[in-house]
Parts: sequence; structure tokens; C-alpha cells
Amino acid sequence: MSKSNNQLRIIGGEWKRRILPFANIDGLRPTPDRVRETVFNWLMWDVQQAQALDLCAGAGALGFEALSRGAARVVMIEPDIQQAQFLKKNIELLKAQNCDVLCSTAEKVLEHLKGEFDLVFLDPPYQLNLWQSLAAKVDPLIIDQGLIYVEADQPLDKLVLPATWQLFKQMKAGRVRAGLYRKQLTPM
Repeated sequence: MSKSNNQLRIIGGEWKRRILPFANIDGLRPTPDRVRETVFNWLMWDVQQAQALDLCAGAGALGFEALSRGAARVVMIEPDIQQAQFLKKNIELLKAQNCDVLCSTAEKVLEHLKGEFDLVFLDPPYQLNLWQSLAAKVDPLIIDQGLIYVEADQPLDKLVLPATWQLFKQMKAGRVRAGLYRKQLTPM
């Protein structure tokens, strides 16, 4: 794989068009530009000042895009030590004071993580099939009316997600199925 394939481009906000490198790791797949553009159009007003959690950061595409578009803080979780170092170097490159990288699995971090989040990105490696377990563990950290972005390689209605998560926007782009959910503690 050539070096140019190990880069992602921020598509909007303060760092629009900035190119960020990431590690050459088998299976690491940043959310495609087209999907990110749609998702952040959906989140246009909600990402401003959001406390965001990127559960499976990978290349950092979703977390860095959120920061570029005005998120107050982003916590990125990445278990691969090499990729976590790339994320930290990109944070330095962008001079992002409001971003933390936790180098561990999302399952381990969620056992101890404190705080409340109004925006969560749930985009685990497809082959690990972690949607249900991570959704159950992160649910207590999401505020009422908080937003959850879910990306999968299967129909969203096949995923077992908390009953309080209400799907209100979705798209399909090639293999990617993406949906935006709102946590609703009280029925509408």
C-alpha cells in the first residue's frame, strides 16, 4: 500500500482540506469522504460545542472532522499502539487542545470512563461485530437527546441496539450503512 493510501482528508470546518496520515494497518478503513460529508451535514448544528466520543477511532476521521467543525471536546479510543501514536501526532499537528486519545479497547475504556457525551461515534471494525456490546456499555454515558452515529456493513435494522435509540436518518453508500440515532428516555 502506498503512503498516499494512508492519508485522510478533513472535508469541512476549520481544518478543511488538511491531510492527516495514519498507520498502515490491515483492516483500518477511514469513513469515506462521501459518507462523512452526509453525516456532518446531518450533524451541522449539533456538533457545535458537543462533547464527543469516538469509540473505535481508527484513522480518526470522525473525531477530527467533529473537532474541525466545532466540537468542544473529543475522546478517541484506539487499541493499536502504532495508530494511537499517529492520532497523537495529528493532534499536535492540528494544535488541538480539546482531544484525548485513550490507547485501549473500547470495551476496557467503557468500564471506567466517566462523563456525559452528547455525540457518540460507533464504527467498530466490521469483522469484530461489536455493535451490540459497545452500544450497551456506552448507553449510560449518553445524555438524553444525545446523538449516536452508527456505521455498519449490514442493514441497521439487523443490529441489536438499546431501545432508547431512535433511528431518524440513514444512508447507504456501497458497503457502508450509516445511521443517526437520538437517545430518547421519554417516548415521543
